[in-house]
Amino acid sequence: MNAAARAGRYYGGMLYARILLLCSLAAALLPAQPVDLLPDDSLKGWTRIAIPATDGLKPKLQWRVDAAQKTLICAGDGGHEWLRYDQVLGDYILEVDFRFTPKGAAVKYNSGIGIRLSPWGELWTQAQTGPSGGYLFGVNLVEGALQQFNLMKEMKENRIKAAGEWNHYEIRVQGDKIALSVNGVLVNEIAGIALRKGHIGLEAEGHEIAFRNIKLTVLP
Repeated sequence: MNAAARAGRYYGGMLYARILLLCSLAAALLPAQPVDLLPDDSLKGWTRIAIPATDGLKPKLQWRVDAAQKTLICAGDGGHEWLRYDQVLGDYILEVDFRFTPKGAAVKYNSGIGIRLSPWGELWTQAQTGPSGGYLFGVNLVEGALQQFNLMKEMKENRIKAAGEWNHYEIRVQGDKIALSVNGVLVNEIAGIALRKGHIGLEAEGHEIAFRNIKLTVLP
């Protein structure tokens, strides 16, 4: 191989490396795409966790997937528990649609969406989904001690629709801050959450509820 050929191969390799680098940088600058977390019929990637964990799980499986409707349905007849997404997450945006099955005007529907859950739920933040409104509450770690918090009174407005109608939550989790938007409007937010990585969970608490469009966008 003569000098000209060697030089051509060298500069060709350098050009190829630069193109790869530019492609990598361009990909890094693109916004992250949401991932659909709807499980298959086996619920692979999700784990049932009793609330509290020390109570143990009830034997009845109350979760099922309707593949045709692309919904995850909780019958609400198998005890109080989280269906916990197994991947540990840091900063992200979680979007979820939910709808309670109507059972009567006097029913106090109750469920929630867990954010930054510790593996067995000792620390947790929940976005409440009942008729009282969408707000954040939970158990945080403050100066080494467990401390409860409830931001119902700080909720800017109750935007929850009646049972039988779909609601849309967007939950932004970044650093020590969590912000909850209900049906397109920011209604509740908190700072000072100690647990910077944790699990997502969907709550079973005695009422039939369906979830769909469970979309996760990981933040850089």
